[in-house]
Parts: sequence; structure tokens; C-alpha cells
Amino acid sequence: MDAYVTQQIQNNIATIEFFHPEQNSLPGHILAQLVETIINVGHNDDVKVVILKSGGDRTFCAGASFKELMAIGDAETGKTFFLGFANVINAMRQCPKFIIGRIQGKTVGGGVGIAAATDYCMATQFAAIKLSELNVGIGPFVVSPAIERKIGISAMSQIAIDANAFYDAGWAREKGLYASVYESIDTLDEAVHAFAQQLCTYNPEAMVEMKKVFWRGTADWDSLLAERAAISGRLVLSDFTKETLKKFKK
Repeated sequence: MDAYVTQQIQNNIATIEFFHPEQNSLPGHILAQLVETIINVGHNDDVKVVILKSGGDRTFCAGASFKELMAIGDAETGKTFFLGFANVINAMRQCPKFIIGRIQGKTVGGGVGIAAATDYCMATQFAAIKLSELNVGIGPFVVSPAIERKIGISAMSQIAIDANAFYDAGWAREKGLYASVYESIDTLDEAVHAFAQQLCTYNPEAMVEMKKVFWRGTADWDSLLAERAAISGRLVLSDFTKETLKKFKK
């Protein structure tokens, strides 16, 4: 199947789904489509709640596109690529609607940042997380503000430094990334839709104001995440990272 971003609106609930055949990794054009779609549903008066999910029944998101990382040849191109994740996170925090994350499986790197940028995140027991960036010579610079905001600096630094390890869904729930964890995708989907329907009964104006409260203190993220994208764009050109990416390719 080809990569895609889709949007469906039913009963005041917008469901945004992204997919990529390489374990739902995110190349630049998919990141851009996600930004556009999130902004559109945020401005749609028919939408009260947003569900963000990925296609397939295994990995939620494998993070950055490996092929595009390999192809980066200069710092400006690198910054532009990592700005893709920054733009998604900023679109999510600025969206006036609550965004529910539906995490069906493992998520890595930038995918953890996207999960952390949702307003309420629900997962299966198979939804382990990993920040692998240091392992390839970069670092989770762009996504770390969202992750730190959700689980705290101690837990974020733990998974950032322990870049080879997956942390299970129970750990992620304990630290506050996931609000709840379910045994299967079917039970997760039932819970996600029931919760979205419940939110649709709330006062939309109250939810808008609460979201502002939840994201207080992040007004500088447009510039902060751009600065972080520039750091990643520079480091991806390092000899260490280039050699490490070649090893992974082999």
C-alpha cells in the first residue's frame, strides 16, 4: 500500500489516520499532510474531538523516514526535514480541539513525540516506546519538549539516554504518557470511540479554554522547535551519524 493521510468526520468526531508501508515511518510529505489535516479539522466547526491514529495493526510509528535521513546532504535540508516533526507537534498544540491518541503498537523516536503531543493518549499493551536517536548520533531534540511536558525530565532523560531499550506500555502509563492501556486493538478502539463520544457531550467552549490552560507556557515552541530542528539537521551530517546509518542500512 502507498503512504497516506486520511480524514473522516462522523458525529462531530474527526479521525485522522496516517500510514506508511515502512512501519509507519514519517517522510516529509506525510508530515506536511498531517499538519494540513490537523489545522483543517481544528478550524472545522462540525468537529468537537479529534482522534489521531495510524494504519495497520503493529507499529504506531517508527519515527523519521530512514531513506530521507540517509539522503540529507546539507544542514538546511536537515533542518527542513526535522521541522516536519516540529510542525506536526505545533499544529497539535495549537489545534483548539482535544486530540485523542490511539496507539496500537510500538512507537519510536518522533512517534513518541507525536503521542506525547496528544491531549489524551490511549494504547494497547503492545505499545512499547523507544527514543533511539542517540543510538544513531542525533538526539530527540525536536520531540523532547513534548515528551518532557508529558512525563517529566527524569523519565524523558532516562529513555533518551537508554536509546537501545524499549520501555513497555505499563511504564509509559505509569509515567503519564498513556492514560490507559488495553489488552487488544479491539478493546482499545471501543474505549477510544466511547471516550470521544463522551467528550462530544462537553461544552466545546470549555474544552477550547481548557486546552489553552493545558498548553500554557509553550508559546515559544515555534522558535524553540525550529532551533532544535537545526541542531538535528547539523548532527545528521556528522561522520558518526553517516557511518551509523550506513550500518543500519546494511
